Amino acid sequence: MRGAPTILHLDMDAFYASVEQAAKPSLRGKPVVVGGIGSRGVVATASYEARVFGVHSAMATAQARRLCPHAAYLTPRFRLYQQVSQVVMRLLGELSPLVEPLSLDEAFVDLEAGGVEPTSAAVRAVGERLRRDIAAATGLTGSVGLAGSKMLAKIASEEAKPDGLVVIEPGTELEILGPMSVRAIPGVGPATAETLRRAGITTVAETAEAGEDELVRLLGKAHGAGLHALATGHDDRPVVAERDAKSVSAEDTFAEDLTDRTRVQLELARLADRCVRRLREAGRSGRTVVIKVRSYDFSTLTRSETLRGPTDDPAVVREAAARLLDGVDTTMGVRLLGVGVSGLADYTQEDLFAQAASEAEQAAGAAAQDSAEPQEAPAAPEPPRQWLPGLDVRHAEYGNGWVQGSGVGRVTVRFEEPWSAPGRVRTFRVDDPALEPADPLPLVREPGAQVPGVPEGPAGPEASEPPGSSSP
Repeated sequence: MRGAPTILHLDMDAFYASVEQAAKPSLRGKPVVVGGIGSRGVVATASYEARVFGVHSAMATAQARRLCPHAAYLTPRFRLYQQVSQVVMRLLGELSPLVEPLSLDEAFVDLEAGGVEPTSAAVRAVGERLRRDIAAATGLTGSVGLAGSKMLAKIASEEAKPDGLVVIEPGTELEILGPMSVRAIPGVGPATAETLRRAGITTVAETAEAGEDELVRLLGKAHGAGLHALATGHDDRPVVAERDAKSVSAEDTFAEDLTDRTRVQLELARLADRCVRRLREAGRSGRTVVIKVRSYDFSTLTRSETLRGPTDDPAVVREAAARLLDGVDTTMGVRLLGVGVSGLADYTQEDLFAQAASEAEQAAGAAAQDSAEPQEAPAAPEPPRQWLPGLDVRHAEYGNGWVQGSGVGRVTVRFEEPWSAPGRVRTFRVDDPALEPADPLPLVREPGAQVPGVPEGPAGPEASEPPGSSSP
């Protein structure tokens, strides 16, 4: 525990939903839900306007629609969220060399390592300046907590929500912590909280009063001792600039249960390839392959196999995943599949036999192709375009917009940019050749900057028109 509140925790407010509101002027001040939009979708983030109705993250989208049917339900745009996150993380990097990102929208910063004077006034000034800089660069708000430890800084940022700043002064930690629920302590999830509740422990103060011996008896040595330290305000965890990933994975939830074994095998192979792509993008390899299978009744099982050495060969991972699936009964239906690789390393010790077999197969395929008579392959029909709610589009005549909805062969688009007034709604055929998917626009338009496809000026050509609907 430090003697000055020099650890900062930033948590962006309702990040995904706030990005969508900033990008779509017609949604500002209105309930917005971002996540899976299908019958089995899950809420990733809900705006504060939607939270009033009881909608929250990790809730089934179907339940959210019942609670707040008038909200805008949008498909996530992770590419844009990553771009905005990079802007925010750059601002944090200007404060200190020690920045510990926890996710796209959350991070710890060690202000002491950045040379900030260890006084409450100095760190408060830095926190307020950070909030102003984030708003200017992104148009978004973030909540800032400042304290002498990571646990307290995170608690302070939670107290500051939304769009606020809270400093926990040295010497006041136990007074603030005491009345809080034990769930406020990092590492205390529903199962631990229930174990403590059965023992009559529900607050942080009661956890501290129980003593280390009692907590060890209830929770085990490591968890019990660690919990007692945190409950009594002892948190010396440093801000770590590089957080090493322990595993890389890919998974999908299916709109309908998969009962066909061949389809399950094909989906698993596809996920294995996606997992390896992520592994290679991170410059890593791994030696343990894991599959995850969630059945129709929500029961979930995992199976793993450890290889002779680390690999980033997609054929090796596919084959290991297939072997693991062989022992799993999928006849009753599969709701979710996942493939992961753990035991990560920075080098690769390839399975030479699998690699040789893969190369032989490729060579044989190439030889067969060379010896075959040239034939003109029949043209495969182009799959129909999907216009998912919230995604970016561009029309040759009307410019940039986003999909408001689609169905029965039609797609409805609202034409507006982040810097315009709420835009006009128009409806088109789903196969309209003038309509095409587009890249996200930046949330804040730099002075004098020309965004491709966007005319000069503060707003697009439709900005002055009242909201409405028409068909071309």
